[in-house]
Amino acid sequence: MQLLAYVLIYPLLWCVSMLPFRALYIFSDIICFFVYRVFGYRKQTVRKNLAIALPHLSPEERRAVERKFFTHMCDMFLEMIKTMNITDKEIRERFVFTNEEIIHDFERRGKSVALLCAHYASWEWLVVMGKYTSFKSIAIYKKIGNKYFDALVRRIRSRLNAELVESKKSIELIQYNNQHGIKAFYGFASDQSPQLSKAKYWDQFMGLEVPVHTGAEMLAKKLDLNVLFCKVEKVRRGYYKATLMPLVDNPKAVPDYEITSIYLREVEKQILEAPEYYFWTHNRWKHSGKKKPTDRTIGVPSL
Repeated sequence: MQLLAYVLIYPLLWCVSMLPFRALYIFSDIICFFVYRVFGYRKQTVRKNLAIALPHLSPEERRAVERKFFTHMCDMFLEMIKTMNITDKEIRERFVFTNEEIIHDFERRGKSVALLCAHYASWEWLVVMGKYTSFKSIAIYKKIGNKYFDALVRRIRSRLNAELVESKKSIELIQYNNQHGIKAFYGFASDQSPQLSKAKYWDQFMGLEVPVHTGAEMLAKKLDLNVLFCKVEKVRRGYYKATLMPLVDNPKAVPDYEITSIYLREVEKQILEAPEYYFWTHNRWKHSGKKKPTDRTIGVPSL
């Protein structure tokens, strides 16, 4: 059944990826009409999340954010498909690093980098960093259930000099690379909710206490990785800019969870600046109020 689904859907994906950008966004508007207006995909989850995270906005203002979000979500989904056949010139024009020199500065430091980002604007196109660095570019991700589509995603990322590694295998890989002198930028999108059973640390996020992924920080401390935050902004439809921000100078020297907390504050700033570009369909605040007395204990990193 997995193969059948792949065989049936792949030709459609390939055709979409060949559309010029103008046609791509017309198609996105059509899809958005059905996703938002007809089927109401996760609309109640989005409204609930917006009410939780943005209580300072009026219902009318939150509804405007909601409409813009669904348009952006459909755009981003089609942009991900477009990556199958996008040219180097196109993606370099559409995803720009405002301070590319920081990449090379951190290369000269001679240590691998934990690159923290959020599910905001275009985290998919962030993998283009592999075109800008002599280090390996490795994104930590959750494996897709269909092995054929999972292989397709890996092939797409490899076109941009990026490698994907499953979260459950990431610790082993990073340790191996560290022992063998292999330098890399490791991308962590750590703003979504970990499983409650794996929650080791809780922090305030948009006004509510929630469990937080701490794997990037724990690995940075254990393996002496430099730490950067990547702030991605949507300039206009189909165009993004990314700014790299050092979070701390010496990860080992800061108290536990401070890096994670600093990271969350940066994500909050992004959301408040332009909330329509955050990934609101994820039920981020579902575990709020479920914290146990032992949840701040350091344990196995949650990735």
